[in-house]
Amino acid sequence: MGEQHREETHAERRIPFISLLVKIASQSLPATHYALVQRAHNEPLELKSVPVQEVLPGSAVVKIVSTPVVSYAKEVYNGTRNYLYPSPFTPGTMAIGRVVAFGHDSTNLQEGQLVYVDCMIRSRDNPSDVFLHGLHEGFTPGTRKLMSEVWRDGCWAGYCRIPLENVYPLKEGLLMKELGYRETDLATIGRYMVVYGGLKDINLQAGETIAVAPATGGFGGAAVMVAIAMGATVIAMGRNESVLANISSKFEDGRVKVVKMTGDVEQDTRELRKAARGPIDAAFDIAPPMAAKSTHLKACISAMRHGGRISLMAGLQGDSSIPYHAVMHKDLTLKGKWMYGRDEVLGVIRLVETGVLKIGEPGGLKIAGNYPYKDWEKALDAANTNSGWEAFVVMRP
Repeated sequence: MGEQHREETHAERRIPFISLLVKIASQSLPATHYALVQRAHNEPLELKSVPVQEVLPGSAVVKIVSTPVVSYAKEVYNGTRNYLYPSPFTPGTMAIGRVVAFGHDSTNLQEGQLVYVDCMIRSRDNPSDVFLHGLHEGFTPGTRKLMSEVWRDGCWAGYCRIPLENVYPLKEGLLMKELGYRETDLATIGRYMVVYGGLKDINLQAGETIAVAPATGGFGGAAVMVAIAMGATVIAMGRNESVLANISSKFEDGRVKVVKMTGDVEQDTRELRKAARGPIDAAFDIAPPMAAKSTHLKACISAMRHGGRISLMAGLQGDSSIPYHAVMHKDLTLKGKWMYGRDEVLGVIRLVETGVLKIGEPGGLKIAGNYPYKDWEKALDAANTNSGWEAFVVMRP
């Protein structure tokens, strides 16, 4: 009796697992799909037919509809930036797609649902292990293991398997029918999440004045848009006066002012104070890798009020000097921020769905290219050429 009882209990315990397999098997997936594959670092990408990854508990498989191409993608995959990732692998960070299959442990997803696929993958038992899906393997043994063994292949494919927590449902009717967005517009949402991570990190408040430097690139322009959506007044800094004028023209209410970066700290400080009608409350640094010797950060610190805050999100290669005594005597806070968390993703989606933040073409951007995967070289070249704030490039299967 005892042995029989244990045998029956064991069989009963197998039922949930069996039903899980039935659930997964019932979700139809094609056997193969086309994906861009890089066999080894610095080699050209290839569009190949490869097996579709099976869905597992804790994951979803999404059919990709539109996926963005960051301006520096060409430099990553030709080896110029020396990013670390396993090979062979499929690149591609973020995407807009539709849910095709999901693990039995999902309680929120539905087949056919329009979703945003995010690239910030974190270890479930050690959230400090985080890497960028389809782009960079991170900096710890844990992240290298996760990317090489579990989540290797990114979004430049027909289908992509992704952790459940990286799949965010979107209100399709609201976004596409009422607000007029297309999938290509929604594919730009990631750039706004990056900068929202830094702006929220320094607790930017409505009514404050923040300097964004430089504001003429893709992320800098997004920071201007997000800061305005958060209720702040923005001073957009940069060297290209025509781009600065284009940015300010989007806001006729005067909430975006511009200051040309001259490299003269005293002059730039005066112009910042003049534009702000006093000291600024905060600054957002999103400078590119080659700007380590730029003086814009010193000017922002010099123009800042007592107790001001600075978000450091730049991709600088090398160290940048700061006026130490000014930081100390003004009680300034300097906060580094790499990307964002789940709360920030949900926050940006809410801003877009409520109409407070406009993205894509409704937000003043233009499509500089929408390429099929077979034209990936044209897509990477177009993204590299159109690195400013007002343009974006996407790819599609």
